[in-house]
Amino acid sequence: MALRLRSVALFGLSLAVVVPLVLPLAAQPRVTKQDADSCQGKFGRITGFASAPTARASANGSATSQTTQLTDAELNSYLHFHLKEQVPAGVVEPTLNALGDGRVRGAATIDLDAVRTQKQRGWTDPMSYMTGKLPLTASGLLITQNGVGRFQLESAEISGISIPKSLVQELLSFYSKSAENPSGISMDDPFELPARIKEIRVGKGEAMVVQ
Repeated sequence: MALRLRSVALFGLSLAVVVPLVLPLAAQPRVTKQDADSCQGKFGRITGFASAPTARASANGSATSQTTQLTDAELNSYLHFHLKEQVPAGVVEPTLNALGDGRVRGAATIDLDAVRTQKQRGWTDPMSYMTGKLPLTASGLLITQNGVGRFQLESAEISGISIPKSLVQELLSFYSKSAENPSGISMDDPFELPARIKEIRVGKGEAMVVQ
């Protein structure tokens, strides 16, 4: 399950994890149990390839590889049907969208009160004026190569109002923290791709996972 969470996060952001947290779409994506199960099967294929014995050499002597296609519909259905209970409290209906050319976009409704009240805030802090549960969207570039990925944030909005990267990072840190990682995820940190994944090629409406 750790791999599945990580893979979803990588695709949406950090990917990681992002997993899917920093990341409205034109319309709420259609989700189906069939697409969710299809995605689950593909994650099984990815983990199976990663855990197999040393890859057999092909006829020309090079190592074998595998490419798996994951669509927006499959990933969002998987999030809805199989990961709903694992999404952090305060994050509602996360969705992912592949824009093409490596760019990704994510959206979710975020409980801002939980973040705002974690520390004292001055009048210049934008979080002082944000309350309740509001829609957050974020988009950026997912760069992966040689088994390592990183995410470059391009824009983010809360209820259609642009917000700075520092606020996105605060939200990401708060909702990704754990006992093992009490500070949460840093958006700028590179991350190792799991399951012998070499790169993730983000097209329009799909991502190709290359192992």
